[in-house]
Amino acid sequence: MSSERAPAISRVGLTAKRGLTAASGVIAELAGWLEARNVRAVFEEETAYLAGVPPDRRTVSRDDLPRECDLIVVLGGDGTLIGMAARIAAAGVDVPILGVNYGSLGFLTEITLPELYEALEAALEGRAAVDTRAMLTARTIRQHGVFADHVVLNDIVVTKGALSRIIEISVTVGEAPVTRFRADGLIIASPTGSTAYNLAAGGPIIHPAVDAMVLTPIAPHTLTNRPVVIPASSEVHVRPIMDSRDEVYVTFDGQRGFELHEGDLITVRRAPLTVRIVRSGRRSYYDLLREKLKWGDR
Repeated sequence: MSSERAPAISRVGLTAKRGLTAASGVIAELAGWLEARNVRAVFEEETAYLAGVPPDRRTVSRDDLPRECDLIVVLGGDGTLIGMAARIAAAGVDVPILGVNYGSLGFLTEITLPELYEALEAALEGRAAVDTRAMLTARTIRQHGVFADHVVLNDIVVTKGALSRIIEISVTVGEAPVTRFRADGLIIASPTGSTAYNLAAGGPIIHPAVDAMVLTPIAPHTLTNRPVVIPASSEVHVRPIMDSRDEVYVTFDGQRGFELHEGDLITVRRAPLTVRIVRSGRRSYYDLLREKLKWGDR
């Protein structure tokens, strides 16, 4: 994670969680606020409908939005921001995200509604702190060919089906075998993802400035199987050891995924792409942890 000054912004993309009617008035007000400052509001098409934008106004799809603006304002929860981060990566552009929290936790969409205009004004004027977050890339190999490629902000999770028994997962880092985990699954998380599923599974919190990944078994059969923090420069090879009775799935940021087949191999490494997230000027990362995790509360 690093902090840097944002470049000049003349087009701001507006997108909200699907069906977030609570944000409709804010979206319309926000568009007016931007255009009063000679900044063009670029509406994602479903968000435009929420805000009651006239049908003759040009809108763009969620997938195309990153190519059409210099900053994207996301109204929703962390899942909405993560979805946009994946679209930015797919577009191959470097557009920062300002996340406004309409969710329940909001580690990434940390800016509250009362802070929105203060944070946005700082971004437009180049005063906002912008954190650069590492992403991970996962390649699934099936029958000696590339079956799928994904870029994630949080994590790649290999897990058993709902009615399946404990699964066995072979893990190698580089050329060095680590172990065969017997567990309900395995999480490979970035520092940003360390406060997501990894945290719920008992993994460590990793500061976003640390150049690392974490391997966290889910409910391991052997209690000495603990999370392992490894350098982000590592290449991780994950192979489920399966037979016909096993159901094993892989998910990417909890938003995409598929069932794995016997012999499939997943290779995970640090992505060449990063995503930039506008931070609130009112709190540090440690303030955020205390607030969201209720540290010190009795």
